[in-house]
Amino acid sequence: MAGDPLVLVKEVRYAYPSGWKLSDASFWVTPGSIVSIIGPNGSGKSTLLKLAAGIYRPVRGKVELLGRDITRMNRKEIARILGYLPQHTEGHSDYSVEEVVATGRFPHTSGVRFLNRQDFQIIRESLKKTQIEKLRYRRISSLSGGERQRVLLASVIAQDPKVLLLDEPTRGLDIHHQLRFFSVLSTLAAKGLAVVVVTHDLNLASLFSNWILLLTKGQIARQGSAEEILTQKTLEKTYGEGLEVRAHPVTGRPIILPSAMSPR
Repeated sequence: MAGDPLVLVKEVRYAYPSGWKLSDASFWVTPGSIVSIIGPNGSGKSTLLKLAAGIYRPVRGKVELLGRDITRMNRKEIARILGYLPQHTEGHSDYSVEEVVATGRFPHTSGVRFLNRQDFQIIRESLKKTQIEKLRYRRISSLSGGERQRVLLASVIAQDPKVLLLDEPTRGLDIHHQLRFFSVLSTLAAKGLAVVVVTHDLNLASLFSNWILLLTKGQIARQGSAEEILTQKTLEKTYGEGLEVRAHPVTGRPIILPSAMSPR
């Protein structure tokens, strides 16, 4: 991946009281790239993302954000550069879409300052980028799962960050909403934003990513392009038998099918 790293993760380690460890993980994220983190359940994907976001502090190693040690930055400083969307978000049900998206501007306010004209302009742009302008006055509780996820994405975009870290943002969504969500990410990356996304969907990772990290048992087993990572040998070693790798008929990128359903 070309360009200077916006986020640089250097040989980080992290340990839970249960004894599970994430060991010596290193990667970097550059402007305009989409990095997907894949791997079986319990392999450490969310842990690695939280370390990169500065939510967890490594017991060894370092995370740098624009060349600065992230542990020496406060949350407001981090939020001006990095937007983080966790797997689970609570609340917001009684708020309008616009009100939820407006929360993304809080890292740029100080004291009791109210939102100004520039803030509202960025909010409108965030609604447009995520294709939810028509929903701006709707209550979150009235939206579908796919619409809610785009609202949450818009709230993170409203932070005006340089990097987005997203933890399984399309979990539980149908294929139509998954593709729409990743298409939005692709458009944002094309405009210079860096995106790191944890996903279980190997096909979405293949079709939209510039770089893929494969985690197994608390380690980055491999990293590289879709063609380098999503091979028959690697997937069988990581996920077991029952998967078959084919080339996408349009893009040529790897697509993964259940063996029993693969065309013969």
